[in-house]
Amino acid sequence: MRVAVHARADVAAAEAVVKALPGDGHAVVSGDLADPDAVAAFVAEAVAALGEVDVLVNNAGIYTEHPLPTTSYAEWIAEWRRTTDVNVLGVANTTWCFVDHLRTRPRGPEGARIITVGSRGAYRGEPTAPAYGASKAAVHSLTQSLAVSLAPLGVAVTAVAPGFVDTDMTSDILAGERGDAIRAQSPFGRVATPDDIASAVAWLATPGAGWASGAVIDLNGASHLR
Repeated sequence: MRVAVHARADVAAAEAVVKALPGDGHAVVSGDLADPDAVAAFVAEAVAALGEVDVLVNNAGIYTEHPLPTTSYAEWIAEWRRTTDVNVLGVANTTWCFVDHLRTRPRGPEGARIITVGSRGAYRGEPTAPAYGASKAAVHSLTQSLAVSLAPLGVAVTAVAPGFVDTDMTSDILAGERGDAIRAQSPFGRVATPDDIASAVAWLATPGAGWASGAVIDLNGASHLR
């Protein structure tokens, strides 16, 4: 596959990812997911760079802590608005633009894939980041709604629900006083690596994974069972 890597602002980091990918023909696109016009622009840029796009992975998201008992009303409103703009509306708008491309490309949408990264927090709750947990529950529901509505077009829509993953977004938490307790949530005694999640996403992007459409796959190392 040829890949368009998206970044909101850190284009240099996205370019480093592209340089590390095997093969050639990859691209970098940028834009703020919270801005609907920017979303339309970077999806069009990805299509122009690759010729057409077959797979969308909705992986970008933000996580900020805002426990209700200690958060002011103004801060509460701001956290919910920004989280919803990125984690829910950003996913919804990117997906709309991608599907619009599929419907209008010469060979049609058949065989395309949409994969969204949700969270176990949608099920077990996020007491210190409730907007994040709610946003992930929303994209799980969006995944299942679109799995039904896009099946007649031949498009499979799935999601994965990771637990904690060792990324830039969680590094401070994992390095802090809560780190050992978080790692102990899994009987494996660790959190996920990005590759633990990416391997499942890569499978969901394959032609053979179409019958998984509508699934939200738990990837949490048995840290939350349901």
